Amino acid sequence: MFFDFLWPLRRIKVYALVGESGTGKSFRAKLVAQKYGIDDIIDDGLLIQDNRILAGHSAKKEKTFLAAVKVALFDEKAQRDEVARKLQSEKIRKVLILGTSEKMVNKIAARLQLPNPDKIIKIEDIASQEEIEKAIRTRKIEGKHVIPVPSIEVKRSYPNIFYDAISIFKRKKGPVGIGPTPKMHEKSVVRPEYSKRGKVSISEAALSQMVIHCVDEYNPEIRIKKIIVKDAEMGYRLVITIDVPYGIQLGGNIHEMQQYTIDNIERYTGILIEEVNIIIDKIIQ
Repeated sequence: MFFDFLWPLRRIKVYALVGESGTGKSFRAKLVAQKYGIDDIIDDGLLIQDNRILAGHSAKKEKTFLAAVKVALFDEKAQRDEVARKLQSEKIRKVLILGTSEKMVNKIAARLQLPNPDKIIKIEDIASQEEIEKAIRTRKIEGKHVIPVPSIEVKRSYPNIFYDAISIFKRKKGPVGIGPTPKMHEKSVVRPEYSKRGKVSISEAALSQMVIHCVDEYNPEIRIKKIIVKDAEMGYRLVITIDVPYGIQLGGNIHEMQQYTIDNIERYTGILIEEVNIIIDKIIQ
């Protein structure tokens, strides 16, 4: 079985670098990895080792923001299986996962059959507020993103989105009696297709109508009283207040309805639903 093949992945020590989109995580990933002796980074759908892309495919290549989110979260089985098998075959001992929240990095770890992170580093711990604000401005105004591998690697794999390259020199301690020697990290700057086209969103009214349709399809006897739609970091969160008929199994049936609603909205819209909370207001005869 596939899971039997992957059992050694539970021995990998996982680190996480967490920060909101555009705050400079990819820019600083190599420095964090070097500090903790980590050779492998998982960032935006890619498994990166030293200066090579080992497996996966970049979310930056996607034509829409929503498709990029799914790639970054390893939503497709083929992609996550490829990366998990590479983690296994390379006998990796430490890995750094980049994500916008602890929930996101935990989800990525779970999908790749990795343990939850042992250590979580926040972008605010390694970058000043001024540096973070500058990174956000660059992302919003110019649409520039960073992939922490050299330009030659990105040009070969993703020539259509390559924009520029930047080099960072970091002093590394040399042998006793010899001063520090500079070590260079090169990163690639890209312009994703979706950053040129803008972000796709859906109105609260349209999303509410889809929820009503899904619940009615699942069980027309369930009455929706209220729907609250909340913007989340990577998608939307829903709070649905309902009345249910007497005799319905509140555990299994309601959980099935939650999943049915999530699956159908994501399938037909490409919108990511992070969470659906159900509030049962009344049991009706």
